[in-house]
Amino acid sequence: MKRLPFKITRRKFIYGSLLTAPTAVAADTLLVEPEWLDVNHLELKENPTTRLVHFTDVHHKGDRAYLQEVVDTINGLKPDVVCFTGDLIEESEHLAEALELLSTIEAPLIGVPGNHDYWAQVDFHQFAQPFRKTGGAFLMDKDFELKEHNLRFIGLTGSADPGLEPKTGMRNILLTHYPAHVTEMGGRRFDLMLAGHSHGGQIRIPFLGALLLPWRVGKYDLGHFDTRWGPLYVGSGIGYFYLKMRFNCRPEVTLIEL
Repeated sequence: MKRLPFKITRRKFIYGSLLTAPTAVAADTLLVEPEWLDVNHLELKENPTTRLVHFTDVHHKGDRAYLQEVVDTINGLKPDVVCFTGDLIEESEHLAEALELLSTIEAPLIGVPGNHDYWAQVDFHQFAQPFRKTGGAFLMDKDFELKEHNLRFIGLTGSADPGLEPKTGMRNILLTHYPAHVTEMGGRRFDLMLAGHSHGGQIRIPFLGALLLPWRVGKYDLGHFDTRWGPLYVGSGIGYFYLKMRFNCRPEVTLIEL
């Protein structure tokens, strides 16, 4: 018996797509994107002299292989300096492992705390040595200079303003966990500002944006913004909070050339 060739009508194709699309989206949201690490690239100067890598919101929960992948990716970018903008952990039991892995970053690592680091009730003195091992520093309302790159970092906790001013003759970089914190900088202007906290919303609907954002984000939810205080970059984060879900918002490390 001769078989007739399979034919699909336009209507059947549309119905089939509608039925399978939710499954595909769910699979992407739950199984693919949460650890599908992306590398973004931002060039702020026409002839850049410095390679800076930014990452944020690790929320390390004991997945050593994934955090090792993040560190290996950072090292593979051959940065001059690496910046971290908070939320390394949620539970104190994961701090030692997270710091151990970050201490193997092969460039000066400069960082600040996030709200979850405070909520984990850790001793922040534990952060100092692993960051210092890389040639960097963990900053809590303090500044730090890398004179060989003409860089000065101001790292804020997000509480009372310590009143640290940009330094004339150096490139000044502000680190804060909270994107909307930059609106509190008054008349100060920086060569670059870095933040996290938002996770980009984790779930972003095309043409609409993030479904839900935490406080102190405002309109600075994800990516590069030109502001009156200088260029701001808000990272989507490495980990996740509460639900292991991401859609249209991959975890990222960002190479910024300045």
